[in-house]
Amino acid sequence: MFTTSDIGWVVGHSYIIYAPLINGTTTIMYEGLPIRPDPGIWWKIVADRKVKTMFSSPTAIRVLKKQDPAYMKAHDVSTLQYLFLAGEPLDEPTARWASDSLGVAIVDNYWQTETGWPILSAQPGVEETPRKFGSPSFPVYGYDVRLVNEATGADAGTDEKGVLMIAPPLPPGCMTTVWGDDERFVKTYFSTFRDRMLYSTFDWATRDKDGYYFVLGRTDDVINVAGHRLGTREIEEAVQAHSGVAEVAVVGVADPVKGQVPVAFAVLKDPSKLATPEGAAAMRKEVMDTVDRELGAIARPGQVHFVTLLPKTRSGKLLRRSIQALAEGRDPGDLTTIEDPAALEQIRAALAGR
Repeated sequence: MFTTSDIGWVVGHSYIIYAPLINGTTTIMYEGLPIRPDPGIWWKIVADRKVKTMFSSPTAIRVLKKQDPAYMKAHDVSTLQYLFLAGEPLDEPTARWASDSLGVAIVDNYWQTETGWPILSAQPGVEETPRKFGSPSFPVYGYDVRLVNEATGADAGTDEKGVLMIAPPLPPGCMTTVWGDDERFVKTYFSTFRDRMLYSTFDWATRDKDGYYFVLGRTDDVINVAGHRLGTREIEEAVQAHSGVAEVAVVGVADPVKGQVPVAFAVLKDPSKLATPEGAAAMRKEVMDTVDRELGAIARPGQVHFVTLLPKTRSGKLLRRSIQALAEGRDPGDLTTIEDPAALEQIRAALAGR
């Protein structure tokens, strides 16, 4: 079992330490970036240690997606059977790239630190079900998952966007209170809807006709563009539909006319396309046209900035709040968990037109 997480993250201590020991499985610990000493280091570990199961994050895989594919092909990863990914919504292009490149089953699983284990996931150890790229599949045993319309409080229908909720009691392993403050626990997590006692994940999701869930992002990561409510995850996935984009972060920036406009910060697989102002302008238009095609003109970013890395925590989560603050000329806040401060400097420079 090779889990690439930071040891301090919930996946780190649970899946590097406790679970493999309980299961009698050999566990592998690796300290360092997935691109040092070269972008093939993880695959070398898989080959050398004959790794069967791997657990990582979508963000890490997106970092590797923009590297030369030769690094992935340089090592024999035939022992690898499963790659589990969690921590951020897994977009379809990244899931498909990883599956095709490695030739393994991708198991997208969705959960929270508060729950301690997956809420939504395929469960190949119990039943082998078909997987859909971009979907963490179905509720895991023990979770009574509900999808609720934010406006009406009623259950959402097929392909209708709703808030992902869990009917209590929460299964074993989930949080049971906030330390020393039971009232805060109930008020924070169980008071989204006045007439329904449901645990809120604070995430948007949809469910298709086959029962597969698709997580769209945080309910507080919604951009209100001229009265249209758009999730940042939806726009990010549309941008990533462009084959040249490796990573992207979308934030909502205050606008006096529309209320908010989406602004995108994208990392390209081939930065040489930005070598000239004409090349950058052409790529910017291609990205906007892609969003128009995928979501419609209302979701088109007001601006598309190109950077070589995005600000993330050491556990791989995008610092969207900090990016938004810089875009609106505000203090980016607490940055103690940032992996590389140079990423924020790139955001500043892009916003300043440098």
